[in-house]
Amino acid sequence: MKDYSGRVQTGLNNRENWWADMPPRTGSGPRPGRWAIIGIAFILPSFIPTAVELTTDGVTGEELVLAALMLAYGACYVLFPLSLSPSRRKTTYTFSVGMLLIGLALVFLHDNNPYILIYATAVLSFTLPAAWALILDGGALLLVLAVHLAIGRDDFGDLVATASITAAMFFMANLVRAVRKLEAANREIATLAVAGERERLARDLHDILGHSLTTITVKAGLARRILESGKDDPRALQEISDVENLTRSALSDIRATVSEYREVSLSAEVAGARAALRAAEIDADLPHAVDNVEPALQRTFGYVLREAVTNVLRHSGAKRVRVRLGKTWLEIEDDGDGGEVTAGNGLRGLTERLDAVGGTLTATAPSGGGWLVRAEVPESAVRSGARAPLTEPAGGCA
Repeated sequence: MKDYSGRVQTGLNNRENWWADMPPRTGSGPRPGRWAIIGIAFILPSFIPTAVELTTDGVTGEELVLAALMLAYGACYVLFPLSLSPSRRKTTYTFSVGMLLIGLALVFLHDNNPYILIYATAVLSFTLPAAWALILDGGALLLVLAVHLAIGRDDFGDLVATASITAAMFFMANLVRAVRKLEAANREIATLAVAGERERLARDLHDILGHSLTTITVKAGLARRILESGKDDPRALQEISDVENLTRSALSDIRATVSEYREVSLSAEVAGARAALRAAEIDADLPHAVDNVEPALQRTFGYVLREAVTNVLRHSGAKRVRVRLGKTWLEIEDDGDGGEVTAGNGLRGLTERLDAVGGTLTATAPSGGGWLVRAEVPESAVRSGARAPLTEPAGGCA
């Protein structure tokens, strides 16, 4: 169980754990076949003296009943793992209660010796929810105490020892529950870590290939049009050369991303945006330097600029793009088709990147047309030392 803060609740400090069944076994503990050998080894020290006593001076009818109960009781102790099945809860409850009743019968038929009850109380601690184990074990011990008082017995040493061992078994069972819950939580954490790494890789590959392939498509199209016109062959060759260089760069970035060594640079993204927009014949009003931007934010703003320019190239039909920078903010505005602002995967991914450094991302469609994307981080967040994590937050990409 987890509370609202995400912590795993393993102890008996909440109501749900008191009534929860024993979590399934995940390790290589004793299986039913192995437990049969261990169980027999546990019950022989108690059962052999009783068997010798029953067969010493002949066997009466009462002793036959006692022997039958002893055999049934021992069989229950040896075979109780077979009753542990989440799909057969009624069987588990019936088996446990039945074993406890047999144990009580043996106590009252065998000189009110409470030691024999230990086997049943231990089984209940490990098979039933903690609340039911406490109720039934405690009730059984109180019943034995009441019988002791009713018959005037004043030696409670055996009963105290039985209660102490039962309490130890109860807390040991709770320790087993806690360990199994922590093992399950560790498996869940490992699964989430794998899923998060896959999302990070998919996200970074999108950021690389989305922009690079879009630029390659634009430049290849421009080179095709130049060649078809039969004019300015040197310009076409230059565009094809740029395509070749972009392809090599994308391959290098992919390898670096897989190895988690790739870093995004705002200045490099500005230069890349200038080349991509020029190839698409879009007038670009870009800053010539990024020195005025907070160094801690340049990596995040580089992602924002890359995604925004990629969207301009793909969707906007813009003729002009303007980028403005400040110490803790970045704006990208175009004069394209605009339209309704919808939070696609790309915008959601950028929002998560800004959240990681305490900032916000807004995308609006101004009344004059086009798109305006603004990323801003409060100076208080910068002063507090917020940084984008090396492993990017989970999120999809457009």
